[in-house]
Amino acid sequence: MTQQRVLILGATSAIATEVARLYARRGARLYLVGRNAGKLEALLRELGAEASGRTADFADLAHAPQIIDDARLALGGIDVALIAHGELGDQLQSERSFVEAESILRTNFVSVVALLLPLANLLEQQRAGTLGVITSVAGDRGRPRNYSYGAAKGGLNVFMQGLRSRLWACGVNVVTLKLGPVDTPMTRDHEKNLLFAEPRAVARSIARVLARGRGEAYVPWFWGLIMPIVKHTPERLFQLLPFLSGR
Repeated sequence: MTQQRVLILGATSAIATEVARLYARRGARLYLVGRNAGKLEALLRELGAEASGRTADFADLAHAPQIIDDARLALGGIDVALIAHGELGDQLQSERSFVEAESILRTNFVSVVALLLPLANLLEQQRAGTLGVITSVAGDRGRPRNYSYGAAKGGLNVFMQGLRSRLWACGVNVVTLKLGPVDTPMTRDHEKNLLFAEPRAVARSIARVLARGRGEAYVPWFWGLIMPIVKHTPERLFQLLPFLSGR
């Protein structure tokens, strides 16, 4: 992994920060893009001379190609790109306000696609590279507690499937990382249980999956055993089981 050129978008999230630290320890050159200027500046200082980056508002869709071009110029090309930004939003509010529903869809689907298009075109021209996107197990089945967020992630999963088949002949790996719940600031209001993972362990798993170039992967791995059951439970039975269909 020495001197791999790595782009991380959403780099100031808890998980992405741990991924950046991991790649830095392995000698990669990093370009980090985050929304929080203070956190980004502190992370760049911590990682040292091989890390550079910039702040960006991912909701500014028209500016997405420039973000990718800035990274390309800074790194001289991109070997690994990880899109890691997202937001749960307020499910109850999204059921009453289109403004909130649209915000969830824009943050978790539309803004990601805006970055994927120039990234995919760049890696296609290079005929090499790995493109990873963090999605969620919530995208595998709609549940009352988070179906607005889940719909955005489910749409992103389908988009990634098509993109993967488009780019495979070019030698470009397209990786969908379906994460279960992780103990981060984004889930600070959630009651924690044994299924919640820790950011550093999740980051190690993400790096392993990206290195393999595997098409889809559940992180942590045990969600790959759980989610087929959740996905294929008949709807009437699903609705009768509070731990699946409850708020």
